[in-house]
Amino acid sequence: MRWLFLLLLVLNVFYYVWHQQEAPLRAKDVTPLALYRGSQQDIQLLSESADAMTRRDRPRAPEVPAGCLYIGGFASQEQAQFLEQRLTSLDIKVRIQQMVVVGAPAFWLRVAPESRRLADDLPFESLANEFNELKHKIMPCEGIATVE
Repeated sequence: MRWLFLLLLVLNVFYYVWHQQEAPLRAKDVTPLALYRGSQQDIQLLSESADAMTRRDRPRAPEVPAGCLYIGGFASQEQAQFLEQRLTSLDIKVRIQQMVVVGAPAFWLRVAPESRRLADDLPFESLANEFNELKHKIMPCEGIATVE
């Protein structure tokens, strides 16, 4: 074991001397940052950029959601009412609507536009574990065949 240790020690010394004999590496040529970036040497916030200035000057159009968010697809109204109570406890305003989808009536909960942001953050996976038929869709707000 002593001989093995001495052999490894001699090999390490030999390896060290061999690497010291190699030509030293040349330093990389680095172009100065001033030449590379030109006139953009200052740090600039995105809100101070030229694009932001032109966007700020344009009038903003009010954001209109493309459709309404519907949650549900239940065959029975009891399940829809239970989900309505659950969502109301989370401060999400919903309204039950019965729609005819593919010839069969289904109960859907229409999320109010002011509650849409809260419903988008809602973890649908946890609700899907409790409600087997739970789906969520974005459908047009007008022109849906409802049973009323």
